Amino acid sequence: MGRVGRVGLALLGSAAAAAGVLWGAVALLLGAPVGQTGRLALALGFVVASAALLLAVRPRRRGYLGFAALFAVLLTWWLSVPPRNDRDWQPDVAQLPWAEIAGDTVTVHNVRNIVYRSETDYDLSYETRTYRLPDLRSLDLVLSYWGSPYIAHTIMSFGFGDGRYLAISIEGRKERGEGYSALKGFFRQYELTFVVADERDVIGVRTDFRGEDVYLYRVNTEPPVVRGLFVRYLEEINRLRDRPEWYNALTHNCTTVVRGLATPVAMRSWRSWKLYVNGFLPELGYEIGALDQSLPVEELRARSRIVDGARAAGRAPDFSRRIRQGLPGIPDP
Repeated sequence: MGRVGRVGLALLGSAAAAAGVLWGAVALLLGAPVGQTGRLALALGFVVASAALLLAVRPRRRGYLGFAALFAVLLTWWLSVPPRNDRDWQPDVAQLPWAEIAGDTVTVHNVRNIVYRSETDYDLSYETRTYRLPDLRSLDLVLSYWGSPYIAHTIMSFGFGDGRYLAISIEGRKERGEGYSALKGFFRQYELTFVVADERDVIGVRTDFRGEDVYLYRVNTEPPVVRGLFVRYLEEINRLRDRPEWYNALTHNCTTVVRGLATPVAMRSWRSWKLYVNGFLPELGYEIGALDQSLPVEELRARSRIVDGARAAGRAPDFSRRIRQGLPGIPDP
């Protein structure tokens, strides 16, 4: 290996080590099972020990091996922290949904139906609802943008022949008094949860109280595929009730989990970098023919915005019908 190659390899190793030190310090600051002072002390200790190994030990290779061993211990601890279902949860995610499937009949328990006065002031109720699988007709993709146009929250909504819709939002489950942090989302701070809810709840809170920009797209797929995906959702919901999992803002989130559930039953492949920069999902769906192609994609996006319709519908019983009026690819009832 020439001099340039050795220099490049050394720079790459230094960058990887620096990233490991930063990751380890944040992991300890957020998740070490001690108080805040203890977490700070552990994080500082890890940084100091890492710096000593990487900068002071010679030959350099020995220092890197020492750091690798220290990082392996930290990573082993981090991977061993188990997710739990028995924390003091915020009321809006306190009850886990679960489902009973008996032939063509599905009974879904703990369907959330909140009446909001503000984002934090609301009347909370959980309901039991019964559906028939042969009545499943449609699947809608809801994207809610809260800041950057490149990142959105994904909600899937299943439509039935009687005009009812059931929305399912995959989220990080927050404890009482805890807010959402994108940084914490990378460090096993939230369990994964499926919020099964009335559309007036899970969409209305975003349009009316959080000020998010919400769009709804009809997915071009056949009812048997919709039924297959719905059953997979319910099976995963039941599994998480018994075996919780960690949410991860990059790899195990509101969009990547959907792709994993949909892959065995989907008519098309959604595999793309746009799953991770999911503000581009409308463009991806348009490219693969999963969304309406009768309009240019820019016009499809503009006409799929439902914020005004949702605010006008308020708590109307026909909220779901009203927010879909005039949307591309969705026939009038």
